Amino acid sequence: MQNKHGDFIWYELLTEDSAGAREFYSKVVGWNIVDSGMPGPAYWFFNATDADSGIEIPVGGMMQLDSEMKAGGAVPVWLGYIGVDNVDACLERLTAAGGTVMMPAADIPGAGRIAMVTDPQGAPFYVMRGEGDEPSLSFAADKPRNGHCAWNELASTDPASAWAFYSGLFNWVSDGEMDMGPMGKYQFIRHGGVMGALMPKPLEMPVPMWSYYFRVADIDVAAKAVTDNGGQVFYGPGEVPGGDFIISGMDPQGAAFNLVGARK
Repeated sequence: MQNKHGDFIWYELLTEDSAGAREFYSKVVGWNIVDSGMPGPAYWFFNATDADSGIEIPVGGMMQLDSEMKAGGAVPVWLGYIGVDNVDACLERLTAAGGTVMMPAADIPGAGRIAMVTDPQGAPFYVMRGEGDEPSLSFAADKPRNGHCAWNELASTDPASAWAFYSGLFNWVSDGEMDMGPMGKYQFIRHGGVMGALMPKPLEMPVPMWSYYFRVADIDVAAKAVTDNGGQVFYGPGEVPGGDFIISGMDPQGAAFNLVGARK
């Protein structure tokens, strides 16, 4: 069966240098990055190797920004896809709730129907109804999986309004909160299991944005790989509740990224 309405089902990197990004993320996260073979503009899959079976599982994708995209204001960025039961019906509800459609609904052969949108505060993401019946494991909801997304975090200029928007559209529920002092409340989001959190946008973050934390086997090895391969680490490794460590940084092509993992 497919993922339930409101699950994160895919992650996508938009970049100005696909060759450079392939080299960087393969060394930092350990993905095997392969050509998707899909018709149209080149698209790459980020494959994570399952620790038990050794099978490669596509967890995300990448496409290169063309001149038309950049002329329209597109910049290097990671975007998440939220699965929905019906894309067109979701867009009607989304716009009525204050969201904006950035790219109208379109069918992608072999993949499904997608649309790019923003929430009322301007944070971008996709909604998608995938083809087929196999559930996505891009977000590791069942257990920690190296190479998969482990956490979805929204920094918003209006957390209360954002929560009303997302919970109404995707049936998310609140799972308590953590007081971050002057930074405000860190509100946990549950959709079946705990899938992420909502927080006020820090002053140093230029715009409201979703951040996606990909799991690595050793956070210190990954942090070194970031700087060894031309990226920057802005924060971390810093410990988070549960004993994992995170880093936040920027890849050599200018896209912000986040990693989570153990310290060994």
